[in-house]
Amino acid sequence: MSVHKNVKRITTHVLQEMKSNGERISMLTGYDYSMARILDSAGVDIILVGDSASNVMAGHETTLPITLNEMIYHAASVVRAVERALIVVDLPFGSYQGNSKEALTSAIRIMKETGGHSVKLEGGKEVLESIQRILTAGIPVMGHLGLTPQSIYKFGTYTVRAKEEEEAERLIEDAKLLEDAGCFALILEKIPAALGARVAKELSIPVIGIGAGNGVDGQVLVSHDMLGINNEFNPRFLRKYHNLYDEMFNSFQKYIKDVRSGDFPNEDEQY
Repeated sequence: MSVHKNVKRITTHVLQEMKSNGERISMLTGYDYSMARILDSAGVDIILVGDSASNVMAGHETTLPITLNEMIYHAASVVRAVERALIVVDLPFGSYQGNSKEALTSAIRIMKETGGHSVKLEGGKEVLESIQRILTAGIPVMGHLGLTPQSIYKFGTYTVRAKEEEEAERLIEDAKLLEDAGCFALILEKIPAALGARVAKELSIPVIGIGAGNGVDGQVLVSHDMLGINNEFNPRFLRKYHNLYDEMFNSFQKYIKDVRSGDFPNEDEQY
């Protein structure tokens, strides 16, 4: 019997049961009330309030500029819309690195001010102290390894990570550290499919991939990317389920034309 179909709300425990049962986990990003309502109604298991809001909502080149206050605004908007999905909120760059006390303060603010269910941090051994401190407060933590966009200036590129054996072994070591610390799940971004499958097999917690192959326990995409709203972003791992850019563009143009011609509003559209 399917686990996720028989629960009123997805929890970290439900995700663990889904992995044990061999059921794949679906995860998409959401940053506002209207989109989150549709995502939740459609039945997605996890909504990620991602720091990718920095790119798709605010127009920044990287995820680095978005602030904790801005993440709290987006997360609170999503929480108001959601009845079933588990909500994961990204801790933004600068709110947890190198200072575990600040990490705990940031995570507590997110939980108290948004009503979100959990937080996500990028990194392995180097952020372990921050993760452990957050977990002591009873706040669920999702890990994130592989390509970690907040470290873009260290890597210098968004290319596939862990292709070399040394980096792959380090990633596996980090993944096990995060599991042992108490993370409830892990995201793997842009790594070889064989490595993704190996990590998912060796870990007992759910492993969710974005460009990490089909051997993991679930998948995540940025909603604006898979809907084709961002029409200039085309990595190999992205499947576009729609071309909303063109549909919206054409609708806006038609509206402008109707206003200019006097066709809108017609007699049925006025009082």
